[in-house]
Amino acid sequence: MDANTRLNQRRLADAWAELHTDAHQGNPLHADAHRMAFADPEFMFRRETRGIRFQLEMLKPDLGQAEQGIDNTVVVYGSARFISPKQAAKQLAQAKEKGNAHQIMLAERAVRNAEHYAQARKFARLVAEHSKRQQPENRLYICTGGGPGIMEAANRGAHDADAPNVGLSIALPHEQAGNRFISPSLSFKFHYFALRKMHFMIRAKALVAFPGGFGTLDELFEVLTLVQTKKAKPLPIVLFGSNYWKRLINWDLMVEEGTISAHDLKLFHITDDAEDAWVTIRNFYKLER
Repeated sequence: MDANTRLNQRRLADAWAELHTDAHQGNPLHADAHRMAFADPEFMFRRETRGIRFQLEMLKPDLGQAEQGIDNTVVVYGSARFISPKQAAKQLAQAKEKGNAHQIMLAERAVRNAEHYAQARKFARLVAEHSKRQQPENRLYICTGGGPGIMEAANRGAHDADAPNVGLSIALPHEQAGNRFISPSLSFKFHYFALRKMHFMIRAKALVAFPGGFGTLDELFEVLTLVQTKKAKPLPIVLFGSNYWKRLINWDLMVEEGTISAHDLKLFHITDDAEDAWVTIRNFYKLER
């Protein structure tokens, strides 16, 4: 059985090697009836094979994380547009030097928002430092959307503690690679938003949403809906940045108009402090200090 398994693996490797060599010799990858189906990109990208691509995109990150012991994650969402305090301070200094009022205004906003970057980095470091003291099966790993901004900050915080961390990035028209703080073997790339969302939730034991745009709101309300409708088990949902969330969403109006119940407001916790966010999660699971 072992010999047959090795033989099969060699045959698969040979098929891919042939395709790789062909492509790098400048030959276009035209449809080829004789090419093995799995090694035929023209076939794999057909509309009819979309279901197979779904399966592959589900399986690869699942196997990759399972093999590395990533069983429980804390998912961090937030804007890709926020920069670090150091970068923001540099932008402001340059704007003031030029004397451009509009650039100064934007740079001052970047400095304000950079505090969220700093808090996301601090929060992730707290999670990582705690988890490193635990047995492998009890560890929590930071997981983000893999991009810049808040995602970078959270991956960076875990990286600061020398802890493995996950990035689930997605191919977009404005192509961007996973940020440099993701553990390389845990940096996965998706084509389908739906499959990426599923992977966020499969291992999630908590969600922390920092201020963000459409993507952050989409992911946040997806999770809130899953928990509200009991399609997902209860988990701590922390909204970081009280001024942002309370101004952006009129939660009380939703209760007044009957679109949600007062009890639904207990599904999440709003805070401005990284320590408090971590305590909220720790208390939910009764984790030791």
